[in-house]
Order: sequence, then C-alpha cells, then structure tokens
Amino acid sequence: MVNPLARVAGVFCACLAVVSSTPAQEPIRVNVQEVIVPVTVTGDKGKFVANLEKKDFKLFDEGKQQTIEYFSREHNQAVVVGFLIDLSNANRSGWKDFQEAAEEMVLTLLPGDPKYSGYLIGYSSDAEVMVDTTSDPDPIVNRIKKLRPGGGSALYDAIFQACTNRKLVPGEPNEPRRVIIIIGDGHDNSSKKTLNEVIELAQREQVTIYGVSTVADFPNGAEDTLVRLANETGGKVEYPRQNMYTDISGYLQVPRDGGNFAYDLGTGGYANARATKLFGAIADLSGEITLQYVLRFIPDIPPNSKKVRRELRVDVSLPDVHVRARPAYFPNQ
Repeated sequence: MVNPLARVAGVFCACLAVVSSTPAQEPIRVNVQEVIVPVTVTGDKGKFVANLEKKDFKLFDEGKQQTIEYFSREHNQAVVVGFLIDLSNANRSGWKDFQEAAEEMVLTLLPGDPKYSGYLIGYSSDAEVMVDTTSDPDPIVNRIKKLRPGGGSALYDAIFQACTNRKLVPGEPNEPRRVIIIIGDGHDNSSKKTLNEVIELAQREQVTIYGVSTVADFPNGAEDTLVRLANETGGKVEYPRQNMYTDISGYLQVPRDGGNFAYDLGTGGYANARATKLFGAIADLSGEITLQYVLRFIPDIPPNSKKVRRELRVDVSLPDVHVRARPAYFPNQ
C-alpha cells in the first residue's frame, strides 16, 4: 500500500469579486476590475523554477504590456477545488485504483483548513453535484468510496455543473481561486453542452482545469479533449497509466513479445507500478498548484473597445523555460 502523501493545499484561478451564492443553473458572474493570472514556470526537464522576482515577468493584454500591480510566490494560497469523477463504463477496468487516487487527492488538497474547500461531481450518462462545497474532506471521501462506474459519459455537462450549480465561498474567485480536477478519459457521449461552450464558460468564470487521464497505454484520442480543456484554462494533464514501464526494470518483470519486458497483469509488480504512477500524478498536480506565481493587473482597455475575449501572454526573462498561464480573459461580464 502506498503511504499517503503529505497533505498540501494549492491554488489557481483569476479575477476580483465578492460573491456568496448563486441560483442553480446560473453562471457564477464576476466583474473584472483586477485580473489575476496564476503562472507556472518550468525548466526544460519539467522541474519547477522557483525564486523568480516580479522584474522577471512581463504580462501582455492584447499584445500591449501591462503594469503588474501585485506579485506573489507564496505557497498554500486558498483554493476551491472541484473533483470531477468519470463514472462511465470505460473506467470499470482499474476502477479501484482510480477510486483510491481520487480519495488521496481529496485528502491532499483539503487538509481540513477553512481556507481550502472542494466539491464532488460524478458523471456518467448524467452529471450530478454529489457533495456540495465544503472544507471537510470526509463527506467527499466517503461518497467516493460508494461510487461505482456504469453508463455513458457527460463530461461537458459536469464542467457546466461545476461552473453554475454549487455553493460558493465568499471571496471567489480572488481568494479562494477556482480549480477543477477531472479524473477520467476525456470522452463524452452524453452531454447536452458542447466542448466549445464549456471552454468559454470556464474561461469566463476564471476556472483552471487539470486532468488525471485514466487512459491506458493504448490512447483512444479522447485524451485530446483533456489537453484542450487544460491548455485553454492554464492547467495541465497527467497520464499515470501511460508509459508505465519506461523507467522501471528488475526482477518483477518478465519477457514478453520477442524479449521486451512488461509486467504481467495482476502481479505485485504491475500493481506497484500502477499505484506509484497514480500517486505520483497526485503529487505532481499538487506541486503544480502550490508552486505557482500570481500576477495581478488592472486592464488598460480603451473605452470604445468591443473585444469580448482578450488575449493574455506572460513572458519570463530566462532562457529555456516553459511558461504556462491562462491565455485569455473576459472583461465587463
């Protein structure tokens, strides 16, 4: 059994507002006066680049450089996390592993501190808010333990539910900020909403989307949806079930397929490799969320501007680094 990870809390999302409740099926609206841009900076090997200063960043709105009014690199900022669990038939294989990984992720990101809260949405042929927003991880963990997969996949409707139909925390999306973590394969065959609709909604509501792909070593193309959702909102996707053996060798493997080594299904070696990858994905996402820089600026928008969606870009004055931030925001919502 893999030892539980240290409980950490993370952050992500953008824009200034004070809200406390919203009617069901009504988008969470915010007035964009100050734009908040969380930023992740990694080196060429994927290692987080720490200890950057405000002077190392340049932020552009529609190509025009903006004044960074606020800069932070503090860890453990307040966050509200939506845990979206794929309950479709496609995830029957390996379900126990996904279930345990989801439980550990909840315990990792919700340490029992009121600063950190989350909610649970399960989706198969329909999407349902199963546990509304809370700082107590136990109700979410207990509900996950009872879940069983079966049916279709309404991923887009689940994202819509996350953006429209849950209890809000006062101060969203400034503090706490909004994150969605999808544990699923990215497939959708049951939603009433479309991918383009929920991407725009997530951008408008300042939600950052992360994914833990449940796709095994033979991708089916649906994972491209997870990548697009993450790229359009400033998040990332982890693939714990792919390339499981590339960095592992030893006596737990047996030769297969002309001498290539692979773990036999059901062996202790296979189970250990699978668990290691899953819990490694949790650690990577937790680190991603907690090791971000936060930039804030007040948009310099011409009074006669009719741009609905405005492009953002963040540059860092270092060579060989990768900068990830949300690519756009919507003013005057």
